[in-house]
Amino acid sequence: MESVLVFYTLTAAISAYLLWFWLLARNLNGPKTWPLVGSLPYLFMNRSRIHDWIAKNLHSTGIAATYQTCTIAIPFFARKAGFYTVTCHPKNIEHILRTRFDNYPKGPTWQVAFHDLLGQGIFNSDGETWLIQRKTAALEFTTRTLRQAMARWVNRTIRTRLWVILEKAAKEHTAVDLQDLLLRLTFDNICGLTFGKDPETLSPDLPENLFAIAFDSATEATLQRLLYPGFLWRLKKIFDVGAENRLRKSLQVVENYMTEALEARKEAPSDDLLSRFMKKRDSDGNFFRNSVLKRIALNFVLAGRDTSSVALSWFFWLVMNTPRVEETIICELSTVLQETRGKDTTKWIEEPLTFDEADKLIYLKAAFAETLRLYPSVPEDFKYVVSDDVLPDGTYLPAGSTVTYSIYSMGRMKSIWGEDCLEFKPERWLSDGGDRFESPKDGYKFMAFNGGPRTCLGKDLAYLQMKSVASAVLLRYRLSLVPGHRVEQKMSLTLFMKNGLRVHLSPRELVAPTKASMPA
Repeated sequence: MESVLVFYTLTAAISAYLLWFWLLARNLNGPKTWPLVGSLPYLFMNRSRIHDWIAKNLHSTGIAATYQTCTIAIPFFARKAGFYTVTCHPKNIEHILRTRFDNYPKGPTWQVAFHDLLGQGIFNSDGETWLIQRKTAALEFTTRTLRQAMARWVNRTIRTRLWVILEKAAKEHTAVDLQDLLLRLTFDNICGLTFGKDPETLSPDLPENLFAIAFDSATEATLQRLLYPGFLWRLKKIFDVGAENRLRKSLQVVENYMTEALEARKEAPSDDLLSRFMKKRDSDGNFFRNSVLKRIALNFVLAGRDTSSVALSWFFWLVMNTPRVEETIICELSTVLQETRGKDTTKWIEEPLTFDEADKLIYLKAAFAETLRLYPSVPEDFKYVVSDDVLPDGTYLPAGSTVTYSIYSMGRMKSIWGEDCLEFKPERWLSDGGDRFESPKDGYKFMAFNGGPRTCLGKDLAYLQMKSVASAVLLRYRLSLVPGHRVEQKMSLTLFMKNGLRVHLSPRELVAPTKASMPA
């Protein structure tokens, strides 16, 4: 009798679950979902090409550019922790990032995962904690002294380090990993700008730097927390094993380095960001505590290193494969430098470009914007849904779920950028006369620098640094990919090249432009 009762109870439970699952799945329009595991099998199968997989899913929805899926097909969890809305529709993104900004914070999952590394720094906080840091940083990023400080760091690393390494490689006909060099360059620059301490990772012998290594390790270990259920990485943390063991050891090195940097700034304040934040007060009117200052600095290092170096890597790769664009960039550079330094081409490469010269490079800025459209440094971003909401296209978002906006997919949608959306075409960013850089009228179709209240404060400085570095390389050398080298994406929150960017360098012969050769 008992076995019969168990059988009927089990049958009833399974039937009820299957009915519930059918009702759930019929309202989902993303990848196919399965009982219990939802769409996780497809996510796992496509983990090595996740950004293109998401783009394909969004493309299949047509002009909707939005789909919903579930990764935990279990009652309660399915409509909250396991429920994902993925979109690249500009109106939906504007709604999330601007119109209902307060309803879409970073959220507890993200904040808890990144807390050990970033604390309550500006990129890992919400509400009042975020606002006070944002206001303070916004004031500093508009000062000319910060621009001048950045110019000094960029100029020095190019002149005394990057050029030395590239010249040696060109003379010896050896290949270089340009992505590695760019990572080192931007890391040295952002550390100098942030807390006035130069780690000197970009040196001729390409030394290993304990802080840089620990910072990379800590970042990678932290990202792993987002890939697995929270209880799993918490369990690893308790037993101090695997990625959590590496994270703990790496954070200790980072902490020691930041402590030394902070003490140095206290003894000798400078024009770096850390010195500036040391003079500011929090929402309670108190000076920022040491622990908070160190995390604020780390947040800026994280944001300022990877994004610019990754963008530069993809830029050089695209330019190598698009001779027409390379020729136009060189022509524009030659025109500007002839105006500022005269017709003697040797003077063009004696010193890196000043930021005032870089300001004049309209086409080069368009080429970077086009690079970021196709290969955004941060391809996907995630937001937590605080309360039930409806997107402009009618999509319902339940409270406690996650909404992902795919910046990578947006640049590949014909409904947003036209039939030539996959073409590297800087001209799409220029005015009809070609003499002005023009952002899209719909500002939310290009999200490489985020949008709304969280728009990147360092956007202008990033463009200037990238222009200076690109000019420093292209004016001196033609680049060619090492035969057989595969350029492919590394699956992480930042769009690194998995195998780096290995190139050969050939000296470039510069010629002063004639009026006929100048860009229109």
